[in-house]
Amino acid sequence: MSRIVGIDTYDFRFPTSNTLSGSDAMNPDPDYSSAYVKISTDADDGITGVGFVFTIGRGNDVVCAAMKSMAHTLIGRDVEQLLDNMRLAWDLLVHDSQLRWLGPEKGVEHMAIGALLSALWDIKAKRAGLPLWRLLAEMDPEELVATLDFRYLSDALRPEEAVDFLRDGQKGKEERIANLLACGYPGYSTAPGWLGYSDEKMVSLCKEETEKKGFKLVKLKVGRKIEDDIRRLGLARDAIGSDVRLAVDANQVWDVPTAISWINNFHDFDLSWVEEPTSPDDVIGHSTIARAINPIPVATGEHLQNRIMFKQYLQMNAFSIMQVDATRVAGPQEVIIEYLLAKKFNKPVCPHAGGVGLCEAVAHFAMFDYVALSGTVENRLIEYVDNQHEHFVNPTVIKNGNYMPQLAPGNGAEMTQATAEKYLYRG
Repeated sequence: MSRIVGIDTYDFRFPTSNTLSGSDAMNPDPDYSSAYVKISTDADDGITGVGFVFTIGRGNDVVCAAMKSMAHTLIGRDVEQLLDNMRLAWDLLVHDSQLRWLGPEKGVEHMAIGALLSALWDIKAKRAGLPLWRLLAEMDPEELVATLDFRYLSDALRPEEAVDFLRDGQKGKEERIANLLACGYPGYSTAPGWLGYSDEKMVSLCKEETEKKGFKLVKLKVGRKIEDDIRRLGLARDAIGSDVRLAVDANQVWDVPTAISWINNFHDFDLSWVEEPTSPDDVIGHSTIARAINPIPVATGEHLQNRIMFKQYLQMNAFSIMQVDATRVAGPQEVIIEYLLAKKFNKPVCPHAGGVGLCEAVAHFAMFDYVALSGTVENRLIEYVDNQHEHFVNPTVIKNGNYMPQLAPGNGAEMTQATAEKYLYRG
């Protein structure tokens, strides 16, 4: 038996605002950052678990404080008991009534819970000697579903349905694993699209990301000035040609009437989707926009804070493309439920991965989905941004526009010692 003996938090901030990498209509000067947590045990295997919450600078300290506020819940706990029953770990944190009052099940506390649960799953995967995607894919369907919380979902998805989906996903699983290992999982690039970039830099990056790296879709940020958007979209379409797909992201900047009016100027550009056209809390607004801009699809989800919001979007048919963020919700279990909901409602998932560590983290869930749940990569892509991968022990690798699966045990979120020493925020 081993016990949890330490929960340490770290505030890492990267000065991406210096280059305007990450800039969009809502967030003009982000400093991509990581509120990082490490769970230590007294086991003699030397394994520690890591998790994180992605932020864009200030606020990292708030997330770290939230993670520290939960340490007493886990310190001294039997590690094997938690790893063998991850639903217990979820319940201890998500159903702590005094912390839950701050949400419920949303906001900084919920994100901090996700980091802690991710760190526990990291330990579980490392002890199994498997990358997280493969650990999840190899789990017995009943065992995996038993870790999940279906409260508030029974009108849309029941545990027995989830088990059936995962049982069906066992068919052809080994062939899909072999294909994943050989070919990878399709990605798309947001690297050219930041609003702070000049037209020349945007065009150059569009060509580089498609012609050299092999991506078949690029995404541009929009929403500051309509005339700038139309000019940039025209330049991008000319740069990538008709065989490469093009998407846009407004980062919540519009209200509903403005979104409809603005997006209806984009029909000539053959867009694959428009992302986050309005507030992520406005389910009805997204549904209204989706009908009014048809056939341009709506994509959203990176700021949806829990499984209940995803359920409502799906029930209202408020998006065509579902996006998830690995650190917005309460860890792997909630992300898995979101993929199960997408399966139930037959929606493709193209996860958000625009920030430090998100590419490394969310790829595990997309690959689990392909291998053991949906069984397809059709209309499914993982977002890619070409910076900050050097800070990770096992960084994302792209070949021919595809994410290659991580092979190292764990969740892929562990940062290098050199990064920890250089970018630790000291106030």
